[in-house]
Amino acid sequence: MEITIPIDGGFIYGNLTFLEKSRGLVIFAHGSGSSRFSKRNNFVASLLNNNSFSTLLFDLLTKEEEHVDVQTREYRFNIPLLAERLVTVTQWIKQHKEYSTLSIGYFGSSTGAAAALIAAAQLSTKIKAVVSRGGRPDLAQNFLPQVTAPTLLIVGSLDYDVIKLNEAAYNQLTCEKEMILIPGATHLFEEPGTLEEITEHTIVWFKKFL
Repeated sequence: MEITIPIDGGFIYGNLTFLEKSRGLVIFAHGSGSSRFSKRNNFVASLLNNNSFSTLLFDLLTKEEEHVDVQTREYRFNIPLLAERLVTVTQWIKQHKEYSTLSIGYFGSSTGAAAALIAAAQLSTKIKAVVSRGGRPDLAQNFLPQVTAPTLLIVGSLDYDVIKLNEAAYNQLTCEKEMILIPGATHLFEEPGTLEEITEHTIVWFKKFL
């Protein structure tokens, strides 16, 4: 189901899969240059749906901002703006009776993981769990000690630079946490079976904390 969420200066759009008997709702925050139509995130979302989780994938930018960003890339690395959008979407969900009782988790990829961690820090106990896939949690550095939601960092074992960034972020997190390296995987997890492995770990994490 496509939903429209009003923000200051326009609208952002999302694809919501709502299951009546749901374990919780997982909201996705995609990485730079991606969208709610990300094949990788939709793959993860479909398997979460199969395991009784509702999911929401949404565009972090308005259509006008996306048009500008394609030319200038000025929005995709504006992490405070992306985190603000994620907070707005979460509050929109909480204001609707049919969704308001759902436990909420975040699944963030690349720069979207930083936005997810900042939003989780700001919303505190309203967010029950966070999963970062190939994320840049270092971009949320000032907020990491404030995150209370159990956080899982997933990184490809061949994504050497991002491993170091995640290790540093892991040490700053004071919440319940875990870091998993996916053998043979690079940053985009394009290697056969790696995305499935990510999804398995994600499902276990959300089943535990949502």
